[in-house]
Amino acid sequence: MTHEPALHVRPLTGPEELDLFTRLTYELDHELADDLATGRRRPEWLWVALRGDRLVGRIGWWTGQAGGAPQSLDFFDLDPRLPASEATEIGLELFRTAAAAVLDGGARPEFGRFMPADWREVPETRARLETLFGVLEATGARPLVERLRLEWRAGTAVPEPAGRLVFRPVRDREDLLALMTPVMEGTLDAHGRADLASGLSPREAAELHYDEELAHYPTPRDWWRIAELPGTGEPVGFVVPARNHYHPVIAYIGVLPAHRGRGYVDDILAEGTRVLAAQNVSRIRAATDVGNVPMAKSFARAGYVNFARAVNFVWDAPGKQGD
Repeated sequence: MTHEPALHVRPLTGPEELDLFTRLTYELDHELADDLATGRRRPEWLWVALRGDRLVGRIGWWTGQAGGAPQSLDFFDLDPRLPASEATEIGLELFRTAAAAVLDGGARPEFGRFMPADWREVPETRARLETLFGVLEATGARPLVERLRLEWRAGTAVPEPAGRLVFRPVRDREDLLALMTPVMEGTLDAHGRADLASGLSPREAAELHYDEELAHYPTPRDWWRIAELPGTGEPVGFVVPARNHYHPVIAYIGVLPAHRGRGYVDDILAEGTRVLAAQNVSRIRAATDVGNVPMAKSFARAGYVNFARAVNFVWDAPGKQGD
Protein backbone atom coordinates (compact mmCIF):
# COMPACT_ATOMS: atom_id res chain seq x y z
CA MET A 1 0.00 0.00 0.00
CA THR A 2 1.47 3.33 -1.07
CA HIS A 3 0.94 6.60 0.72
CA GLU A 4 0.75 9.99 -0.99
CA PRO A 5 3.58 12.33 0.05
CA ALA A 6 2.68 14.83 2.76
CA LEU A 7 1.79 18.35 1.69
CA HIS A 8 4.71 20.78 2.01
CA VAL A 9 3.95 24.52 1.87
CA ARG A 10 6.82 27.00 1.60
CA PRO A 11 7.98 30.22 -0.09
CA LEU A 12 10.40 30.26 -3.00
CA THR A 13 14.04 30.38 -2.00
CA GLY A 14 14.84 32.86 -4.76
CA PRO A 15 14.30 33.79 -8.42
CA GLU A 16 16.04 30.58 -9.45
CA GLU A 17 12.90 28.70 -8.39
CA LEU A 18 10.60 30.47 -10.85
CA ASP A 19 10.65 27.34 -13.02
CA LEU A 20 9.05 25.50 -10.12
CA PHE A 21 6.45 28.23 -9.57
CA THR A 22 5.47 28.25 -13.26
CA ARG A 23 4.73 24.53 -13.47
CA LEU A 24 1.19 25.77 -12.98
CA THR A 25 0.25 28.45 -15.50
CA TYR A 26 -1.51 31.80 -15.57
CA GLU A 27 -1.35 34.65 -18.06
CA LEU A 28 0.85 36.82 -15.82
CA ASP A 29 3.68 34.25 -15.67
CA HIS A 30 5.78 36.20 -18.17
CA GLU A 31 5.84 39.21 -15.82
CA LEU A 32 7.29 37.38 -12.82
CA ALA A 33 11.01 37.64 -13.60
CA ASP A 34 10.91 41.39 -14.20
CA ASP A 35 8.65 41.94 -11.20
CA LEU A 36 11.20 40.17 -8.99
CA ALA A 37 14.08 42.14 -10.51
CA THR A 38 12.31 45.47 -9.92
CA GLY A 39 11.01 44.71 -6.42
CA ARG A 40 7.33 44.51 -7.33
CA ARG A 41 7.48 40.95 -6.03
CA ARG A 42 9.69 39.17 -3.54
CA PRO A 43 10.55 35.45 -3.36
CA GLU A 44 9.11 35.32 0.17
CA TRP A 45 5.76 36.50 -1.27
CA LEU A 46 5.60 33.59 -3.75
CA TRP A 47 4.56 30.31 -2.12
CA VAL A 48 4.17 26.77 -3.38
CA ALA A 49 2.32 23.69 -2.16
CA LEU A 50 4.15 20.46 -3.00
CA ARG A 51 3.40 16.77 -2.73
CA GLY A 52 6.85 15.32 -3.20
CA ASP A 53 8.07 16.89 -6.45
CA ARG A 54 4.57 17.67 -7.71
CA LEU A 55 3.39 21.28 -7.59
CA VAL A 56 -0.26 21.18 -6.51
CA GLY A 57 -0.78 24.86 -5.65
CA ARG A 58 0.82 28.30 -5.70
CA ILE A 59 0.00 31.76 -4.41
CA GLY A 60 1.67 35.16 -4.73
CA TRP A 61 1.34 38.85 -3.84
CA TRP A 62 2.38 42.00 -5.74
CA THR A 63 3.13 45.65 -4.97
CA GLY A 64 3.30 48.65 -7.26
CA GLN A 65 6.17 50.25 -5.36
CA ALA A 66 9.45 48.47 -4.68
CA GLY A 67 9.89 48.19 -0.93
CA GLY A 68 6.19 48.65 -0.28
CA ALA A 69 3.77 46.31 1.41
CA PRO A 70 1.75 43.80 -0.65
CA GLN A 71 -1.02 45.65 -2.54
CA SER A 72 -2.78 42.76 -4.25
CA LEU A 73 -3.04 39.00 -4.30
CA ASP A 74 -2.90 38.13 -7.99
CA PHE A 75 -1.56 34.57 -8.17
CA PHE A 76 -3.59 31.70 -6.72
CA ASP A 77 -3.65 28.45 -8.68
CA LEU A 78 -4.46 24.86 -7.82
CA ASP A 79 -3.57 21.80 -9.90
CA PRO A 80 -6.57 21.33 -12.26
CA ARG A 81 -6.13 17.56 -12.06
CA LEU A 82 -7.06 17.53 -8.37
CA PRO A 83 -10.57 16.52 -7.29
CA ALA A 84 -12.49 19.58 -6.09
CA SER A 85 -12.49 18.45 -2.44
CA GLU A 86 -8.73 17.89 -2.40
CA ALA A 87 -8.07 21.16 -4.25
CA THR A 88 -10.16 22.97 -1.63
CA GLU A 89 -8.25 21.39 1.24
CA ILE A 90 -4.88 22.21 -0.32
CA GLY A 91 -5.98 25.73 -1.25
CA LEU A 92 -7.05 26.50 2.31
CA GLU A 93 -3.80 25.20 3.79
CA LEU A 94 -1.74 27.11 1.24
CA PHE A 95 -3.66 30.36 1.70
CA ARG A 96 -3.66 30.30 5.48
CA THR A 97 0.01 29.38 5.81
CA ALA A 98 1.25 31.88 3.23
CA ALA A 99 -1.03 34.75 4.32
CA ALA A 100 -0.01 34.34 7.95
CA ALA A 101 3.66 34.67 6.99
CA VAL A 102 3.39 37.37 4.31
CA LEU A 103 0.76 39.59 5.93
CA ASP A 104 1.57 38.90 9.60
CA GLY A 105 -2.04 39.31 10.70
CA GLY A 106 -2.53 42.60 8.85
CA ALA A 107 -5.20 43.54 6.34
CA ARG A 108 -5.52 41.23 3.38
CA PRO A 109 -5.05 42.99 0.02
CA GLU A 110 -7.67 42.56 -2.65
CA PHE A 111 -7.57 39.43 -4.82
CA GLY A 112 -7.75 39.93 -8.57
CA ARG A 113 -8.07 37.29 -11.26
CA PHE A 114 -8.16 37.56 -15.05
CA MET A 115 -10.56 35.13 -16.74
CA PRO A 116 -11.74 34.24 -20.24
CA ALA A 117 -14.76 36.25 -21.38
CA ASP A 118 -16.74 33.01 -21.68
CA TRP A 119 -15.58 31.45 -18.41
CA ARG A 120 -19.12 30.59 -17.31
CA GLU A 121 -19.88 28.76 -20.57
CA VAL A 122 -16.88 26.38 -20.44
CA PRO A 123 -17.59 23.69 -17.81
CA GLU A 124 -13.95 22.88 -16.98
CA THR A 125 -12.99 26.55 -16.61
CA ARG A 126 -16.07 27.35 -14.56
CA ALA A 127 -15.54 24.38 -12.22
CA ARG A 128 -11.87 25.27 -11.65
CA LEU A 129 -12.61 28.93 -10.93
CA GLU A 130 -15.59 28.20 -8.70
CA THR A 131 -13.42 25.85 -6.62
CA LEU A 132 -10.87 28.64 -6.24
CA PHE A 133 -13.55 31.19 -5.38
CA GLY A 134 -14.93 28.76 -2.80
CA VAL A 135 -11.54 28.63 -1.10
CA LEU A 136 -11.43 32.43 -0.96
CA GLU A 137 -14.91 32.62 0.52
CA ALA A 138 -13.96 30.02 3.13
CA THR A 139 -11.22 32.42 4.30
CA GLY A 140 -13.74 35.25 4.72
CA ALA A 141 -13.48 36.89 1.32
CA ARG A 142 -16.46 38.12 -0.67
CA PRO A 143 -16.77 38.96 -4.37
CA LEU A 144 -16.64 42.73 -4.93
CA VAL A 145 -17.05 43.06 -8.68
CA GLU A 146 -16.66 41.40 -12.05
CA ARG A 147 -15.14 43.61 -14.73
CA LEU A 148 -14.85 43.71 -18.51
CA ARG A 149 -11.28 43.81 -19.80
CA LEU A 150 -11.12 45.96 -22.92
CA GLU A 151 -8.55 46.60 -25.62
CA TRP A 152 -8.14 49.10 -28.44
CA ARG A 153 -5.84 47.79 -31.16
CA ALA A 154 -3.62 49.69 -33.57
CA GLY A 155 -5.39 50.24 -36.86
CA THR A 156 -8.75 50.88 -35.22
CA ALA A 157 -10.14 54.24 -36.29
CA VAL A 158 -9.87 57.06 -33.75
CA PRO A 159 -12.66 59.64 -34.04
CA GLU A 160 -11.68 63.19 -34.86
CA PRO A 161 -12.58 65.81 -32.23
CA ALA A 162 -16.31 66.56 -32.40
CA GLY A 163 -15.84 70.19 -31.35
CA ARG A 164 -18.28 69.97 -28.46
CA LEU A 165 -15.44 70.12 -25.93
CA VAL A 166 -11.96 71.58 -25.67
CA PHE A 167 -9.16 69.83 -23.83
CA ARG A 168 -6.25 71.03 -21.77
CA PRO A 169 -3.56 69.21 -19.76
CA VAL A 170 -4.07 68.71 -16.03
CA ARG A 171 -2.11 71.38 -14.17
CA ASP A 172 -1.41 69.62 -10.89
CA ARG A 173 -2.79 67.26 -8.24
CA GLU A 174 -5.41 69.70 -6.95
CA ASP A 175 -6.60 70.51 -10.48
CA LEU A 176 -7.60 66.87 -10.98
CA LEU A 177 -8.76 66.17 -7.42
CA ALA A 178 -11.25 69.05 -7.66
CA LEU A 179 -12.96 67.10 -10.47
CA MET A 180 -12.44 63.58 -9.16
CA THR A 181 -14.29 64.47 -5.95
CA PRO A 182 -17.72 65.24 -7.49
CA VAL A 183 -17.30 62.31 -9.91
CA MET A 184 -17.14 60.02 -6.85
CA GLU A 185 -20.67 61.10 -5.95
CA GLY A 186 -23.10 58.73 -7.63
CA THR A 187 -20.33 56.65 -9.16
CA LEU A 188 -21.24 53.27 -10.64
CA ASP A 189 -17.73 51.95 -9.99
CA ALA A 190 -17.72 49.20 -7.34
CA HIS A 191 -14.31 50.15 -5.95
CA GLY A 192 -15.35 53.78 -5.56
CA ARG A 193 -18.61 52.78 -3.93
CA ALA A 194 -16.74 50.47 -1.56
CA ASP A 195 -14.44 53.34 -0.55
CA LEU A 196 -17.46 55.53 0.21
CA ALA A 197 -19.19 52.71 2.09
CA SER A 198 -16.09 52.32 4.26
CA GLY A 199 -16.68 55.82 5.60
CA LEU A 200 -14.42 57.86 3.32
CA SER A 201 -15.78 61.16 2.06
CA PRO A 202 -15.80 61.67 -1.74
CA ARG A 203 -12.72 63.90 -1.36
CA GLU A 204 -10.88 61.28 0.72
CA ALA A 205 -11.79 58.54 -1.76
CA ALA A 206 -10.49 60.68 -4.61
CA GLU A 207 -7.23 61.37 -2.76
CA LEU A 208 -6.78 57.66 -2.07
CA HIS A 209 -7.25 56.80 -5.75
CA TYR A 210 -4.86 59.55 -6.85
CA ASP A 211 -2.11 58.83 -4.33
CA GLU A 212 -2.19 55.04 -4.52
CA GLU A 213 -2.54 54.70 -8.28
CA LEU A 214 -2.45 57.74 -10.53
CA ALA A 215 0.55 59.38 -8.87
CA HIS A 216 2.74 56.39 -9.67
CA TYR A 217 2.35 56.25 -13.44
CA PRO A 218 5.73 56.91 -15.06
CA THR A 219 4.36 58.56 -18.21
CA PRO A 220 4.04 62.34 -18.65
CA ARG A 221 1.35 64.14 -16.69
CA ASP A 222 0.67 66.38 -19.66
CA TRP A 223 -1.03 63.40 -21.31
CA TRP A 224 -3.83 63.78 -18.75
CA ARG A 225 -6.72 65.86 -20.05
CA ILE A 226 -9.50 67.99 -18.61
CA ALA A 227 -12.52 68.53 -20.87
CA GLU A 228 -14.18 71.96 -20.87
CA LEU A 229 -17.05 73.68 -22.64
CA PRO A 230 -15.80 75.97 -25.42
CA GLY A 231 -15.98 79.64 -24.56
CA THR A 232 -16.91 79.35 -20.88
CA GLY A 233 -14.14 76.98 -19.76
CA GLU A 234 -16.62 75.15 -17.53
CA PRO A 235 -15.17 71.69 -16.71
CA VAL A 236 -17.14 68.71 -18.00
CA GLY A 237 -14.87 65.79 -17.14
CA PHE A 238 -11.41 64.32 -17.47
CA VAL A 239 -9.42 61.35 -18.73
CA VAL A 240 -6.10 59.87 -17.55
CA PRO A 241 -4.27 58.15 -20.43
CA ALA A 242 -1.06 56.62 -19.11
CA ARG A 243 1.20 53.62 -19.14
CA ASN A 244 1.36 51.37 -16.11
CA HIS A 245 4.17 48.87 -15.51
CA TYR A 246 2.90 46.70 -18.36
CA HIS A 247 0.56 48.41 -20.86
CA PRO A 248 -0.74 51.74 -22.18
CA VAL A 249 -4.05 52.27 -20.38
CA ILE A 250 -7.06 54.50 -20.00
CA ALA A 251 -6.50 54.64 -16.27
CA TYR A 252 -9.47 56.78 -15.28
CA ILE A 253 -12.27 58.65 -16.99
CA GLY A 254 -15.05 60.71 -15.46
CA VAL A 255 -17.89 63.05 -16.34
CA LEU A 256 -19.09 65.58 -13.78
CA PRO A 257 -22.64 64.89 -12.51
CA ALA A 258 -24.07 68.10 -14.00
CA HIS A 259 -23.00 67.04 -17.49
CA ARG A 260 -23.95 63.36 -17.51
CA GLY A 261 -26.44 61.96 -19.98
CA ARG A 262 -25.29 64.08 -22.95
CA GLY A 263 -22.79 61.68 -24.51
CA TYR A 264 -19.74 63.67 -23.44
CA VAL A 265 -18.05 60.49 -22.24
CA ASP A 266 -17.55 59.48 -25.90
CA ASP A 267 -15.72 62.73 -26.67
CA ILE A 268 -13.54 62.40 -23.56
CA LEU A 269 -12.67 58.75 -24.20
CA ALA A 270 -11.81 59.58 -27.81
CA GLU A 271 -9.38 62.27 -26.60
CA GLY A 272 -7.65 59.86 -24.23
CA THR A 273 -7.41 57.30 -27.01
CA ARG A 274 -5.94 59.91 -29.38
CA VAL A 275 -3.26 60.83 -26.83
CA LEU A 276 -2.07 57.22 -26.56
CA ALA A 277 -2.52 56.36 -30.25
CA ALA A 278 -0.18 59.28 -31.05
CA GLN A 279 2.55 57.37 -29.19
CA ASN A 280 2.29 54.60 -31.82
CA VAL A 281 1.21 52.00 -29.28
CA SER A 282 0.07 48.59 -30.50
CA ARG A 283 -2.80 48.43 -28.02
CA ILE A 284 -4.51 50.31 -25.20
CA ARG A 285 -6.00 48.48 -22.24
CA ALA A 286 -8.98 49.54 -20.15
CA ALA A 287 -11.54 47.99 -17.84
CA THR A 288 -14.98 48.78 -16.50
CA ASP A 289 -17.41 47.05 -14.17
CA VAL A 290 -19.90 44.68 -15.78
CA GLY A 291 -22.63 46.74 -14.10
CA ASN A 292 -21.43 50.04 -15.57
CA VAL A 293 -23.39 49.62 -18.78
CA PRO A 294 -23.05 53.25 -20.02
CA MET A 295 -19.27 53.11 -19.80
CA ALA A 296 -19.10 49.68 -21.44
CA LYS A 297 -21.20 50.98 -24.35
CA SER A 298 -18.93 54.01 -24.73
CA PHE A 299 -15.85 51.80 -24.97
CA ALA A 300 -17.60 49.64 -27.58
CA ARG A 301 -18.47 52.71 -29.66
CA ALA A 302 -14.81 53.78 -29.48
CA GLY A 303 -13.69 50.45 -30.95
CA TYR A 304 -12.52 48.76 -27.77
CA VAL A 305 -12.96 44.97 -27.79
CA ASN A 306 -14.03 43.02 -24.71
CA PHE A 307 -11.35 40.31 -24.81
CA ALA A 308 -11.60 38.95 -21.25
CA ARG A 309 -13.04 39.48 -17.79
CA ALA A 310 -11.64 40.00 -14.31
CA VAL A 311 -12.97 39.44 -10.82
CA ASN A 312 -12.05 41.03 -7.49
CA PHE A 313 -12.57 39.59 -4.01
CA VAL A 314 -12.05 41.55 -0.80
CA TRP A 315 -11.71 40.85 2.90
CA ASP A 316 -13.57 43.36 5.05
CA ALA A 317 -11.33 42.85 8.10
CA PRO A 318 -7.82 41.56 8.81
CA GLY A 319 -7.78 37.79 8.75
CA LYS A 320 -6.39 35.32 11.21
CA GLN A 321 -4.82 32.00 10.50
CA GLY A 322 -7.36 29.22 10.85
CA ASP A 323 -10.40 31.42 10.20
